[in-house]
Amino acid sequence: MKFGIDRLLADPELRKPLEGKRVALLAHPASVTADLTHSLDALVAAGLKVTAAFGPQHGIRGEKQDNMVESDDFTDPQLGIPVFSLYGEVRRPTGQSMGTFDVILIDMQDLGCRIYTFITTLLYVLEAAAEHGKSVWVLDRPNPAGRPIEGLTLREGWESFVGAGPMPMRHGLTLGELGLWFIDKFKLDVDYRVIEMEGYDPEAAPGFGWPLGQRIWVNPSPNAPNLWMARAYAGTVMLEGTTLSEGRGTTRPLELFGAPDIDGKVVIAEMRRLAPQWLDGCILRDCWFEPTFHKHVGKLCSGVHIHAEAPGYDHHAFKPWRLQSLAFKAIRRLHPDYDLWRDFPYEYAFGKLPIDVINGGPLLREWVDDSGAEPGDLDGPTLADERAWEEERRPFLRY
Repeated sequence: MKFGIDRLLADPELRKPLEGKRVALLAHPASVTADLTHSLDALVAAGLKVTAAFGPQHGIRGEKQDNMVESDDFTDPQLGIPVFSLYGEVRRPTGQSMGTFDVILIDMQDLGCRIYTFITTLLYVLEAAAEHGKSVWVLDRPNPAGRPIEGLTLREGWESFVGAGPMPMRHGLTLGELGLWFIDKFKLDVDYRVIEMEGYDPEAAPGFGWPLGQRIWVNPSPNAPNLWMARAYAGTVMLEGTTLSEGRGTTRPLELFGAPDIDGKVVIAEMRRLAPQWLDGCILRDCWFEPTFHKHVGKLCSGVHIHAEAPGYDHHAFKPWRLQSLAFKAIRRLHPDYDLWRDFPYEYAFGKLPIDVINGGPLLREWVDDSGAEPGDLDGPTLADERAWEEERRPFLRY
């Protein structure tokens, strides 16, 4: 199997349209070839005229641990080219940075979740390229969460840096496919090309989107340490909008959750009582942890570890967004006055609760807080959104 970057490097005919062009690269630490050479170095070695680079959230070097920690522009010390941050003073490429290239190659490992900001950065680059007459090539990579769809669709008026457009939380597209959808959805007039993967089958076990045994996992962001986290992320990312720890400051971030004042074993039992079918496809294990930074730092937390790996993993049965939603509901049932929702300008979205920004609207939070609401009350609108997206995304599938 070959990713887009490896196909481009192996085939001179694919690279031919880039001859004589000024080329930029948008990348992060997981932008590597099959032998783990960073794509920036590999493209330069292949003879391309690389004149600039861009980094998304967490930086091109991936050194920024937390959200809302900005990166600065700098000059690459080896190549002497400017490296522009798209998560610093600006989120959108400026006219100055757009003037440094003719074609921008985008080689970023995504996680398959609407809230993962790399897809918003893709949209902003496409919009800037349309405005400035630049070409955009996506060097495609797998969606490690695979093809399944889950979650509510972002509602109109709830667009943000973690909500680029009206798609569900788990969209089931690769970055290249998402670019095609963005161009169609937002009517962008841009020269766009996808260097597709070779031999990619998103339904193939055991990886279901990630080629286990063929490619080494490199963290695309600091707290994305493995495939299991990527599978759970469409649910566990919602923890960022709560007072519960999402495991930042542990070695298994975004695979577990907890707090000093809950009992993980009791929470699992209440989840199983409320909607046992929403626990399918994984194994839940009560656990203890003490974060070394971030929420509840230095405090012993009781919590739940979501095991989305074999044995016990069922790719099509696993519903991480419902699972995490159910955990919130269980905690609310067990502790009606629990201080669950954080209130701060999450990703610079002022005047809105972070949990609502994350979900693209207030429906999830309202369901959790409604003492009379049952699982079916959330399933109804969610299933409708998922069916609609299944049809909407179909024309853009390339694998």
